[in-house]
Amino acid sequence: MPNSHSEKYVSNLLIGFSALIGFALITFYAIFELKKDSSWYFWAIVAAFLLCTGIYFCLIAIVHKVKSDFNRRAKQREQQKTFTADRI
Repeated sequence: MPNSHSEKYVSNLLIGFSALIGFALITFYAIFELKKDSSWYFWAIVAAFLLCTGIYFCLIAIVHKVKSDFNRRAKQREQQKTFTADRI
């Protein structure tokens, strides 16, 4: 399968963690580098977008991990059934 759930898990998890790291970096930049009277609204919106995006992709990755585990267990059960049927 070219687009298996395990591949989607890894890619979504990387995107999610990248967005969360970007959120942290932008937040620290806004806290320590911006002056008090500068426009911080833009950076707050960007940080909020990255936070929501990171959480979304991490949750999608968890769903793909569960689906991947279900598929793997189903294959193992099927192999076990065929193995026991061949022995009899």
